[in-house]
Amino acid sequence: DPSEALVKEYAAGAGTYDKKWWFYVESTTSETVKRLKMDPTDSVLDVGCGTGALLSRLAARYPAAPLAGLDPVSEMLDIARTKLSRTVDLRVGWANHLPWPAASFDIVLSCNMFHYVSQPRDAAREILRVLKPGGRVIITDWCDDFLVCRFYSAYLRLVGKPLFKTYCGKEILALLVEAGHERPKIERYKINWLWGLMTVEAKKPIAVGTC
Repeated sequence: DPSEALVKEYAAGAGTYDKKWWFYVESTTSETVKRLKMDPTDSVLDVGCGTGALLSRLAARYPAAPLAGLDPVSEMLDIARTKLSRTVDLRVGWANHLPWPAASFDIVLSCNMFHYVSQPRDAAREILRVLKPGGRVIITDWCDDFLVCRFYSAYLRLVGKPLFKTYCGKEILALLVEAGHERPKIERYKINWLWGLMTVEAKKPIAVGTC
């Protein structure tokens, strides 16, 4: 089961994750926050929050913002709790079944996690459900429009690492639109000379009856 393998791998590496991947975590969370426009009291959910690096950045910049995080690996959340206030709502779970009521958040974020989502259509619909009307989803992830990402994802599959799918820009935009998100936009960029990412943003329609 790829999901069980994913949890097992990250549970085993939780204690050294931040040190091992510091450049990657620092760069990707920084680039995500750079592209995030939010009001000081916007409620934010980080899906796949890991050890809490992105939430830590948001808490420092927006201390009045209600924050929440979801991750399937309890050991990663244990690390996150050492960095974050007790007011941050951290829960164990998966992106395709978000344990919050409808219309709970102004913004849903996902940073370097979406390639692990085994049920992406369900996840996109769940994100739409927990967003308030007019709320935004912002996804930062590997981008298959960059050749190195295609090669690396193929290598990970070859060696049996848990990985569902990496997306090119058109695919992730189409996925969000299919789920009911609107006005999608994308920015592609590199965090060093080699590695390419994309940050995608879309909105939940304001019209009554969209969910």
